[in-house]
Amino acid sequence: MKRLAILSLIATSFVAAQAESFNDTARVRSVEPQYERISSPRKECSSEIVTETRRSGGEREYGGAVVGGIAGAIVGNQVGKGHGREAATALGAVVGALAGDHIDNRDNRVQYEEVPREIQRCRTVEDWQTRVTGYRVNYDYRGQQYTTFMRNNPGKTMSVRVSVEPLEQ
Repeated sequence: MKRLAILSLIATSFVAAQAESFNDTARVRSVEPQYERISSPRKECSSEIVTETRRSGGEREYGGAVVGGIAGAIVGNQVGKGHGREAATALGAVVGALAGDHIDNRDNRVQYEEVPREIQRCRTVEDWQTRVTGYRVNYDYRGQQYTTFMRNNPGKTMSVRVSVEPLEQ
């Protein structure tokens, strides 16, 4: 158990000796905001009044044609003899049906009326917005120029983490 603890301690000290890091301050040269355009769809509705033409009346009644056809057939049957009686019955039924239909439907005319009605029309509208997603920062550290992307504007100076490692030769 002691050996494992000693090996862990040696390995940790070896890694620590290999790389050291510390914080320092760098001078900011420029900051450029980075933008993105996003779409926010929304529904836009409006109401309007339209006039609609409606048809009323004009429904045919068939009772008059039936009664007129029966009455015409009875009257036609009273006229003529033999085959003439059959023809008179058929002709009486047709004329009676036409007369009965005309009498029953004479006041049944088609009428049209204008009726206002409210309708709602909706459409999807795209609202485009531009927003800042972060900042491209150019900075100097010990005579070298670097560029990075940050979420916030760092101001005139910024903190940097410096890591030092020995090079293998």
